[in-house]
Amino acid sequence: MKHQFQRHYTRDEARALLPQVRQWLARLRELHAQAGRSDKRLGGMLRQGCDVGGRAVNEWVQTLADMQGVLAEFQRREISIKDLDRGLVDFPAILGGREVFLCWEQDEDDIEFWHDLESGYGGRERL
Repeated sequence: MKHQFQRHYTRDEARALLPQVRQWLARLRELHAQAGRSDKRLGGMLRQGCDVGGRAVNEWVQTLADMQGVLAEFQRREISIKDLDRGLVDFPAILGGREVFLCWEQDEDDIEFWHDLESGYGGRERL
């Protein structure tokens, strides 16, 4: 059977990554907010006809590069961010011979749910 993902996590492997995942999500939220502030500042400058460049643009570009760096950590591990604000992530797994997602939300202490690849959060079932 061909699988969509190359990497599959056991519950213990996904659990072991949770402290790092929490840190990455917090960093992404911080950078996302920072990028939003930069977007507003640069947008205002453009509307006023200012010559945009220098420090403001460099900070914006650096923020985007930092975000890409954190996102690459998820991508490299094939962990999907489903909702950044909620801290909702999916870990590919094999359960009962089927490819599924172990589903975790940042407010949850442990990985206790799974869903198939198509159903998403609404189809979550307890492990």
